[in-house]
Amino acid sequence: MRARIFSIANQKGGTGKTTLSMNFAAGLAKRGKTLLIDADPQGSASQWSSLSPDHKPFPVSVISVGANIGREAERFAQDYEFLVIDCPPTLETGVMQSAFKVSDTLLIPVLPSPIDLWASIRIVEAIDQAKLLNKRLKPYIVVNQLEPKSALSKSMQEALAEFHIPALQGGVRRRAIYRNAAMDGASVYCVGKRGETAAQEIEQLIEELL
Repeated sequence: MRARIFSIANQKGGTGKTTLSMNFAAGLAKRGKTLLIDADPQGSASQWSSLSPDHKPFPVSVISVGANIGREAERFAQDYEFLVIDCPPTLETGVMQSAFKVSDTLLIPVLPSPIDLWASIRIVEAIDQAKLLNKRLKPYIVVNQLEPKSALSKSMQEALAEFHIPALQGGVRRRAIYRNAAMDGASVYCVGKRGETAAQEIEQLIEELL
């Protein structure tokens, strides 16, 4: 049985792509064998997992893959239930587009401002191109780094409506625990009560998608 493949991508940097990738993969690992493919030349996901202590390794294996992401993902898809691809923050290399062609689901993390959303508009063209070859690809926006107790502004809601890509009902709030977990080489699932609320956010995203 082939793994379900998730790509997490935005050509704009600073949207929390790797943070979402690592914690999302950790949540999937509670449901089945999961692999995270680090396709970002910056190697943030690989560095994150390398910080895990030997007695408490990160719950998901992380491998680095370069240009042949599509071929490598299909190869690993036979041995896992879930694959998560942390894409590079650029469309110029073609790696992101290659990941889209083999993915079932695409998550696009965006910051909660119209300006940041509009800065991501070029990804829509890449998605439309990928859909010509990969009919099963379903893209979703994930609003990331929401401020606690704040609602989306009217202008952000209007911008989301213009984007023609559905936004998941669940979002990810700005929480220090996400940064702290990364520095410990952990996910929010692995830090006890401190991470419970954040883990619930990730669980809501996963349940919405599965």
